[in-house]
Amino acid sequence: MVARGKAGLVVSVVTVLAAVAASDAGAGAAAGAPAAGATGAIAPEADVAHHGHVSLDGDRLEVLMASQNHGPSGVPTTTVRLAFSVPLAGGPPLPPNCLWGGDREVLCSTGPLRADGPARDTVLDLRTAGAPHEVTVRVATEWNGGATDRNPGNNDHQVLVPATGDWYVF
Repeated sequence: MVARGKAGLVVSVVTVLAAVAASDAGAGAAAGAPAAGATGAIAPEADVAHHGHVSLDGDRLEVLMASQNHGPSGVPTTTVRLAFSVPLAGGPPLPPNCLWGGDREVLCSTGPLRADGPARDTVLDLRTAGAPHEVTVRVATEWNGGATDRNPGNNDHQVLVPATGDWYVF
């Protein structure tokens, strides 16, 4: 009897989820617009971009990053994930808007980004565990304040940084 009850519950849950998915897909397709959130409001649109330079010299890894919003709507904040191909050993303290996401990740908040407003800079002075010959750095928006971004290519970068002390652009 317990098995029948669980099976009936599973069928009911699957049926409800399928009905909701079909309803959302039908509404979006019929209107020719993206699906609305729970409140029925369409998310604002913002074009968040991150650009900068990375340098590796011995065990010193420096990141200079500028985050900007090309609009049309402002965002209250964005979270940027910087992922590194080698473990990090710390270094000077992180800026107050950043925190460790693990031994190979740093997460930083940009603060508010006005539409077509000035860029907000983030500077990281990190140390690697050992002295690698190269590091791959991935920079990506983890959260953008709930806005829709139709141009994610300018906020998701990967750059190979040889240990030359030179600056490599993303």
